[in-house]
Amino acid sequence: MVTSSNCLDGELVVLEPLSLDHVPALSLAVADGELWQIWYTSAPHPDEMKAYVEKALAQEAAGLALAFVVRCKHSGEVVGCTRICNWDQPNRRLEIGYTWYAKRAQRTGINTETKLLLLGYAFEVLDVMAVEFRTHWHNQRSRAAIARLGAKQDGVLRNHQLLKDGTVRDTVVFSIIDSEWPAVRQNLRFRLQQFQTAH
Repeated sequence: MVTSSNCLDGELVVLEPLSLDHVPALSLAVADGELWQIWYTSAPHPDEMKAYVEKALAQEAAGLALAFVVRCKHSGEVVGCTRICNWDQPNRRLEIGYTWYAKRAQRTGINTETKLLLLGYAFEVLDVMAVEFRTHWHNQRSRAAIARLGAKQDGVLRNHQLLKDGTVRDTVVFSIIDSEWPAVRQNLRFRLQQFQTAH
């Protein structure tokens, strides 16, 4: 079984394997912007962070996920969390999800590089045929960000999940397939280069 025992290293970020040692730093990160208040996202409240991390590690132990924290190289701070999840190894498919960033890390190029690192790992190391992205119908920012990656919308799963607040989630499903990866990779590298030139 492949594990996230190694960091994924970029120019802007390092993706470190998630551990319980990251709970305090993640609690601080999620408080920047009070991300749990956004009703259509799944970012945990700081008080729930330990249970959130334990659940991610349990999924990893079951061979279904690889969880990472996102550390900003410039500041050294943990600024978010992301996960390879719903890993269907026999069918060579997985999802990239459970992604959230501190407000200060949003719209900075960090998400672009994080996705570049994870997609490269998925297609080039784990040898998957397809990578899915899923988001809430009402999360327009997330839907636009996923489309900018070069993912194509597969469809909408209506009445897909019951949420903690009692509402029902319609889930928008996107994917990138292996034959599209070279063009997606080139696009992400180009966007990162533009960001770095501008800043």
